[in-house]
Amino acid sequence: MILQSYVVSSLEKVFPDEAPRAFDGRVEGFKNENVSFQISWKIDGAPCTREYFKLKVESPVSAYIRVRKVRFVPVLYPTRPDADDNYLRKTPGLYPDPITDETDMRFAAFADHYESAWFDVDCPDDIPAGEYPINIILAPQDGTEETVLNVVYTRLDASLPKQALIHTKWFHYDGLCDRYDVEMFSEKWWEILKNYVTVFAKRTMNCLLTPIHTPPLDTAVGGERRTCQLIDVKKTESGYEFGFEKFERFIALAQECGVEYFEMAHLFSQWGAAHAPKIVADVNGEKKRIFGWETEATGEEYVAFLNQYLTQLVGKIDELGIREKCLFHISDEPNSTMIDNYMKARLAVKEKLEGFPIMDALSDIELYKSGAVQNPIPSNNHIKPFLEEKVPNLWTYYCVGQYKDVANTFIAMPGQRTRILGLQMFKYDIKGFLQWGFNFYNSEGSTHAVNPFLTTDGDGFTPAGDCFQVYPGEGGKPIESVRVMHMNEAIYDMRALQMLASLIGKDEAVKLIEENIEPIEFDVYPKSASYLLETRKRINRAIIENLKK
Repeated sequence: MILQSYVVSSLEKVFPDEAPRAFDGRVEGFKNENVSFQISWKIDGAPCTREYFKLKVESPVSAYIRVRKVRFVPVLYPTRPDADDNYLRKTPGLYPDPITDETDMRFAAFADHYESAWFDVDCPDDIPAGEYPINIILAPQDGTEETVLNVVYTRLDASLPKQALIHTKWFHYDGLCDRYDVEMFSEKWWEILKNYVTVFAKRTMNCLLTPIHTPPLDTAVGGERRTCQLIDVKKTESGYEFGFEKFERFIALAQECGVEYFEMAHLFSQWGAAHAPKIVADVNGEKKRIFGWETEATGEEYVAFLNQYLTQLVGKIDELGIREKCLFHISDEPNSTMIDNYMKARLAVKEKLEGFPIMDALSDIELYKSGAVQNPIPSNNHIKPFLEEKVPNLWTYYCVGQYKDVANTFIAMPGQRTRILGLQMFKYDIKGFLQWGFNFYNSEGSTHAVNPFLTTDGDGFTPAGDCFQVYPGEGGKPIESVRVMHMNEAIYDMRALQMLASLIGKDEAVKLIEENIEPIEFDVYPKSASYLLETRKRINRAIIENLKK
């Protein structure tokens, strides 16, 4: 067979019907940095022709190279009609996104469309710095001539600093039950949870939404999501008793996987803090919902419960020694029409949560100025007034509404539109980043579960990819996406810039990334992949040169 083959950058998304842009095959990274690239292929032949080849990797570091197949998923809702033009496509079709491990290294090649594979070079710290050739051999099973693709991996003689950014993508625990047909908190559920949290932490997400009670998120008003409550509650004649066995197990598991920070589930309902979240308790030996949509948020009964609940929770947090690693939420995405409810809710818990950061996603600067929200998390398309106000310890977020001009992780967006966030967060000294869907496999309002391999938009809820960063794989293990790898690269870029700033100063580091371009803002930035790839190499060179001084 005659095989067309290419080395492709990690930022490329290879579509079945479009030849990829070739890449020079030179990749580099620091000793503690995962470095990625791709290859793509197609064969010459009549329509519907298919052949197979074996893929072999020959390199001094071949033991540390992971090869995965990039798969296609259907995208029916790429973005909103009034979106900007910085998308790969805006039409329904098959898009590349999941990347699956391949054990036998046998790949199909088609005459009708392009395929691609994803490579990660992730060496242990003791592998010396230097240049390492990587030869990728495509050996056709029909015995015809092999194709060899050449990549050079440069291992830089330094290590990146520890990640400073607090990074969370909200984990949806019911998704594990629905996709794997397991009961919440069963031993199998805990096993699957560990698989997912291991990947979560490995890909720079170091802050985990903690379901002390069922998180009141993306639930239709009056509706109910599967109960996920770590803290056992028993209603007694004199008040309430609390059990923390599952909470302690959850914290220990997360820390074992590499998670450092814990954000407690919101204490009041989403979009206004008008109601209590779902709380289930043992009442005379029977499990019952004792609070929910029918409960006034700051009514006497729920506030009395909160006083006991939070006292006991804070005591357990202190006992576990994680006070400095915990943060709390009142209600997600309040706005100015909801200020009275929000203020009442915050005041109801203020005393019990003294000393803890209380933060919520909101994009109304006046709401912040009113004093209602202690630590605001504005979206990246509404962040400018917060930057001008010099809000301390500022976070940012994006979700379905950030589809125009700013970074996001929709499947239809180019890889560089996701990765640019690292440079933006460095320049503006962003302390934390939040995104709402690590594994949301539901429809809008969680009225029903969906299969994310077939329904990438939450059943028409969001542009494809907004709901999740990983797919549910076999054996209770998540399948990573191209997008989660691009965000991984964004955080590496941020860490590299922080290292450079420690050597030459923040202003000089910003000057380097803005050389010959407009000043970077959250909605103004270079759109090309080549800018990011070349700029990262300039950052690397500047670090190495200054380390030698």
